[in-house]
Amino acid sequence: MYDSVLVATDGSEAAATAVDHAIALARRFDASLYGVAVVDERTEYDTGIVDPEEARQHLEERAADWLADLEATAADADVAVETAVRSGVPHEEILADAAERDAGAIVLGSRGRSSFKGALLGSTVDRVVRTADRPVLVVG
Repeated sequence: MYDSVLVATDGSEAAATAVDHAIALARRFDASLYGVAVVDERTEYDTGIVDPEEARQHLEERAADWLADLEATAADADVAVETAVRSGVPHEEILADAAERDAGAIVLGSRGRSSFKGALLGSTVDRVVRTADRPVLVVG
């Protein structure tokens, strides 16, 4: 059914569930597995308080940690995975990564690290679902 699966992670509990589902799909369909974490470039900092370059480096390190967790989980399931940290607007970068890799499906957690907990879906998930040109599986 799927030749490849892309899973996006932000280190949240919902993203961990999405990772588990993506690994299961890749294993079931003998599909390539890709992982992506996006450093949101829209975040603004008061440069008098926080050095923007230091803040960006911290965000990139966190994204790399999330992908390391994905890689470890995939390795435990004996599934190979290619990962990438991207920078930009999250939904745009997830869709661009899916297009570049020609992913057969995108797997996302139903809610990420957003501080707005009342939404049915996170804004990134909502935008990916509404604009993707391939199947999107939302888990959570």
